[in-house]
Amino acid sequence: MMAAPRLEIDLDKIGHNARILVERLGKCGIAVTGVTKAALGSPEIATTLLRAGVKALGDSRIENIEAMRRGQIAAPMTLIRSPMLSQAQRVVQYANLSCNTEIEVIRRLSLAAQQAGCRHGVLLMVELGDLREGIMPEDLLNVVEETLRLPHIDFKGIGTNLACRSGVAPDALNMAMLTELVEQIETTFDVRVEIVSGGNSANLQWAFRGETLGRINDLRLGEAILLGCETLQRQPLDGLYTDAIRLVAEVIEVKRKPSLPSGRIAQNAFGETAVVTDRGQVTQAILALGRIDADPDGLQPPTGINIMGSSSDHLILESDNTDLAVGAEVVFQLNYSALVRAILSPFVTKVMQPM
Repeated sequence: MMAAPRLEIDLDKIGHNARILVERLGKCGIAVTGVTKAALGSPEIATTLLRAGVKALGDSRIENIEAMRRGQIAAPMTLIRSPMLSQAQRVVQYANLSCNTEIEVIRRLSLAAQQAGCRHGVLLMVELGDLREGIMPEDLLNVVEETLRLPHIDFKGIGTNLACRSGVAPDALNMAMLTELVEQIETTFDVRVEIVSGGNSANLQWAFRGETLGRINDLRLGEAILLGCETLQRQPLDGLYTDAIRLVAEVIEVKRKPSLPSGRIAQNAFGETAVVTDRGQVTQAILALGRIDADPDGLQPPTGINIMGSSSDHLILESDNTDLAVGAEVVFQLNYSALVRAILSPFVTKVMQPM
C-alpha cells in the first residue's frame, strides 16, 4: 500500500501542458521561463519542463535553485524574487539572472560576482500597479544608468509582476507601458533590451487575445503548467490537463455523529468561530491530512463528498458514500495554495509518475 498523504505528480501531463504553452506562446514571439517554486526544486520536474521546450527555469528561492544544480540541471536559471543582501554570493554562484528592484542589492551582486570571477545578469522589475515589487516607472532610467556602470553585471532587461498581491490584471494598457519603457531605455542608453518579461500565468488571456504584444518576449509560467489553468479566474486552459497533480489522503475514522456541536461555542484552534447548522445525524469521515499539510480551502473533493472542517492534523468530510471506510483513500484536485503547502510539507510523500 502506498504512503498517504501523498502528491501524485504526473510528469507526462506536466510535460504536455508545458509543451502546449511553449508552442502557443512561441507563435506570439514569447518564450517561456518555467517556474519551479511550487515544485520545491525538483530535478525531475525541471527536466520535464526543459524537455518540453522552456527556455530557462525560474524560482523565488535560491535554495531550490541550489537543489536543481545538485540534481545536475545545467539550464539557465533566474532568481525571480529580489535577492537578499545576505545571499548575494549564493545568487551569483548558482543563478544566471536575478530580478531586482534595489540598486543597493545590485551593487552587492556586482561585488560578489567580481569576487567569484563571473558575470551576473540583472532583470529590473517595474511597478505597474499591483503594488508588490517593482521600481516606479519614473525612477527606472536612473536605476538602469547605474546598473550599466557596475562591473561584472549584465543588464538583461526589464519585467513586471501583476495579479499577485492586488489582482491587477495584465491588459493592453499596462503591457504597452512596459514596451514604452523598453523604448525609452534603448533610446537613452543606446543598448538593446534583450528580455522583456511581461509577467506570469495571469498574462495568458492577454497573450492569446490577439492584441498587439509589443516588446514582450518572455512569460514566467508555473501554475498554468502544473495545474492547467489561468490565474485571473482559475479557469481551465483549452487542451491542458488540470489533474497533473493530485493529493491523496487516507480515512482514519468513519462514524455517525450529530451535525451540531454540543456545549458553548468559542474560538477553534485557529482563532475562528464556527458557523454551524443542525442537519441531524450525518456520516462523518476524518482523513489524516491537516492544515499543516495543505490549505483545506484549496482542495476539491470528489462529487458527493463535502469538506466540513479541518484542524492541524485532520480533515473532516461528510458523505453518504459507503466506500469511505477506514483505510480508504480520497483523491483531491488542488489549487495553487493547497499545492505549495503540500509540496512543502515533510509529511506529504511526493510520487512522480511515471517513475
